[in-house]
Amino acid sequence: MKVKIALLEKGLSYETQEEDLFGGKSELLLKSNPIYEKVPVLLHDSKPVVESTNIVYYIDETWGSTQLLPTCSYGRSRARFWADYIDKKLFIFMIDQVFDAGTKVWKSKGDELEVAKKDLIDILKKLEGAMGDNDYFGGNKFGFVDIVLIGLSSWFGAYEKFGGFKIEDDCPKIAAWIKRCKERESVSKTLPNSEKVYEFVVMLREMHGIK
Repeated sequence: MKVKIALLEKGLSYETQEEDLFGGKSELLLKSNPIYEKVPVLLHDSKPVVESTNIVYYIDETWGSTQLLPTCSYGRSRARFWADYIDKKLFIFMIDQVFDAGTKVWKSKGDELEVAKKDLIDILKKLEGAMGDNDYFGGNKFGFVDIVLIGLSSWFGAYEKFGGFKIEDDCPKIAAWIKRCKERESVSKTLPNSEKVYEFVVMLREMHGIK
């Protein structure tokens, strides 16, 4: 999702090829990303660029029509830091590395669920602190860190249903930021329907034998 949003923010057209990650992966994917054999992969001039955040870096450096990273070196360093934090803390928190889908929230019950919810809220509170009183993570302009994070927010509704909590209650700035981002055409055209995400998580729970 973040790759698609970055391309749309740059005003670029693109073609997509979907992959069956639970079945047979295409020869093109295996050839383009032989190390991880994962999506997304950006093919530009027949050359593969892999890993979603790395692809967003590449897009911003290659097409200068709209700057996603801050212009000053300090601002860029902070953006890279928080993007790395999101990938290491929130993304890994949400994704089961064995099945490439899942979260501690929907896979847990009882005390473990309470711990998982607290961990998620703690991560989001730190991100609220990074955003401060700004509309976006880069200030008043939608940019790199916003793109890295907003795609993950599409899972939040399902987590709230299975976890029995509301992110807005503990992290109102993040909730307001999500609404603000969804007003952008690049985001609204890219994020999946929340009900479809919920149905997907239901399927994942069944695959893991969770009722």
